[in-house]
Amino acid sequence: MSGHSHWANIQHKKGAVDNKRGKLWSKLSRIIIIAARNGGGDPGMNLKLRYAIDKARSVSMPKDNIERAVKKGTGDIEGTILEELTYEGFGPGGTAVLVEVVTDSRNRTNGEIRKIFERGGGNMGSSGCAAHFFERKGVFLVPSAGQDEEYLMNIALEAGADDMQRDGENFRITCDTVSFSKVQDVLEEKKISLALKEITQLPKLSVDADANLSRKVAKLLLLLDDHDDVQNVHCNANLDDAAMAEME
Repeated sequence: MSGHSHWANIQHKKGAVDNKRGKLWSKLSRIIIIAARNGGGDPGMNLKLRYAIDKARSVSMPKDNIERAVKKGTGDIEGTILEELTYEGFGPGGTAVLVEVVTDSRNRTNGEIRKIFERGGGNMGSSGCAAHFFERKGVFLVPSAGQDEEYLMNIALEAGADDMQRDGENFRITCDTVSFSKVQDVLEEKKISLALKEITQLPKLSVDADANLSRKVAKLLLLLDDHDDVQNVHCNANLDDAAMAEME
């Protein structure tokens, strides 16, 4: 799964640049609005909202921006009508790709995402064509330096995690989405440093990509990720470490 870690690192560093021009905050505002609209404005009772706010805080999104997004979601402030969509398709080498978006115009976004797939050497497919290659999971990356592997594994498994594996310079802990909140709380209570915490789509079976294919796939993923409506991009390719390190 080191390919997944490299892609996460690329997204994180790209996000730092996006943040400077407000692009990332705008994307996160949309997720907060959707979460508050669907589950209410109390993050203590709405886990999806809690995750969205945690992510916003992790990139230093101002408190006022977060509160404004929550109020738009609950209807206390008038806002644009948004909807969540997932597009599916295939990238270079037949790699499966999922694209999660939040949009105020389904038709516009549909056409633009289709064009990006084509520009990146792939093609957008119909609903269901790629989703079965993935499963929704909670993921935590814990820096391995100075960390006792057995101690960490015991904590994670007792909290409800499914598995823990070494992933490059990190330990990767996975869990089902129902257990995510409990695992997060336990890790934080134990003062375990987290390099990443997210609910994401993990491939059920990864496809190894050589350096050349990895660069082509990464180009498509970055093109998709750069779209204003795109929240997350997932791929079942296990990207080549050396090729991805060049992009980080």
